[in-house]
Amino acid sequence: MLHDLTLEGHGARLVPLDESHAADLVGFVDDQLWAGMTTPTPRTADAMRDWIAGALDQPGRLSFAALDAATGAVRGSTSYYDLDERIGRVEIGNTFYSPAWWGTTNNPACKYLLLRHAFEELGLVRVAFRADVLNTRSVAAIERLGAVREGVLRSHRLRPDGTRSDSVYYSILTEEWPDVRDGLLTRLAGGA
Repeated sequence: MLHDLTLEGHGARLVPLDESHAADLVGFVDDQLWAGMTTPTPRTADAMRDWIAGALDQPGRLSFAALDAATGAVRGSTSYYDLDERIGRVEIGNTFYSPAWWGTTNNPACKYLLLRHAFEELGLVRVAFRADVLNTRSVAAIERLGAVREGVLRSHRLRPDGTRSDSVYYSILTEEWPDVRDGLLTRLAGGA
């Protein structure tokens, strides 16, 4: 879905994803980083452009390139998907970042920007996250946000190799947002 939404703060800048980001993204994507995705690892700039085109063609999905706000360097990508403003919900996912940004404030900054926009600008009441139950890095990152674990959908998706995977679901509701927001702001300020 084409969009013009840009979000910026805490050293991160989220801009509409487009094919111009393909070469930078494929430069750090490998099988380990791509684990948990449902599509084959894009190994070339052309394959990444195809993945981007597929993301942009998906109704209800707003895809972003995550940039370093100071330098413009591409850090990764993330998306809103299954956006339904009538019902007041969205999921955040299809997220991947360069390993150079793992363990930094990048993920908390990007999630803060997306969550703040969802709750405070769009007025949504539910933001969900899901991850392959075996993707322990993503599961841990979602849990650090303060999202509530809702359960596991068994045999929910297909992995690129054709095997079935379970998805673990989490959500944050509007009444939980103030505590989640405060926790993220503490992390971004260098707190615990």
